[in-house]
Amino acid sequence: MVEPVETGLVRGISWSPSGPALSLITDDADAQLPLAAGQWLRFEVLSGDGIAARYCLGYTSVQGPEESAHVRCPSGQPAERGFQCGACFARDDLRHMHDFHRSGHAPPGMRSYLAQQHWLYIATFADGTTKVGTASNLSKWRRLADQGALVARYVALAQDGAIVRLLEDSVTKELGVTQFVRAASKTASLLTPRTTAELEQRNREVSGVVREFLGQHSLAGFETIDEQWHGSEFARAISDGGPRIAYPRPLDAGKHGMRLDSMLGANALVSLDDAEAAFVVDLGGLKGRRITFGAFTTDVPALQESLF
Repeated sequence: MVEPVETGLVRGISWSPSGPALSLITDDADAQLPLAAGQWLRFEVLSGDGIAARYCLGYTSVQGPEESAHVRCPSGQPAERGFQCGACFARDDLRHMHDFHRSGHAPPGMRSYLAQQHWLYIATFADGTTKVGTASNLSKWRRLADQGALVARYVALAQDGAIVRLLEDSVTKELGVTQFVRAASKTASLLTPRTTAELEQRNREVSGVVREFLGQHSLAGFETIDEQWHGSEFARAISDGGPRIAYPRPLDAGKHGMRLDSMLGANALVSLDDAEAAFVVDLGGLKGRRITFGAFTTDVPALQESLF
């Protein structure tokens, strides 16, 4: 396929109901490269002075519940913390999101965003790990798609973002349900995923316990619900069948060529040139890297070739 840009800085994988896309910052503007089954991605991770740096991705300015703007890093500096330089981190409205319910501090646009209804969900991943999380009304479906959940349920609807995060914290404190699952764990779990029936049972059980706990909660401003989330068809193949092999090259450097067969969150089930195997790769590893598209292939080590 013809790529829409030759070179760009990767912001990450983003989902919409129409499917996933590779988000890029180009010389001219932000761009979205839609990703679909059967599509080939061929790219090289660019390096300066032999080092493939992770660059600052800029910051987000929030004007309201449905209005926000991405601002690219004015200096184009390497990232200092996470995916931002210090100056962009200080300007990022999103940094107030997870602490507003404790601090009460946020700029007007972020306050308006947090004033909308928010959902509390229970998400289960390929190895059965289950977490509690939140999503705004605007990102209700997309948040779980971005997370890479295989099974999920919404268990509460809160009147605003402060209340839903108080509920989230109480579920973690009182029931021990985690709020965070590492990206590496999500990728590793897809090498030997549990069955859909097992994951469904796990999610249903934890959701039931959480819903019962919330039903006895003294906090006002929310209602318990029981609503199942339905993921993308493009994600189903990655959790079925096997065996799979971890992608043989890190994505922080080098040349790569892969055909997308299925995607779940930032993880992809891919095929490689002249390799009779299915590989799992976390495309989130490209975040903050500069890449250029071209006729590139993945060099498969002999150790992996012996497994085919």
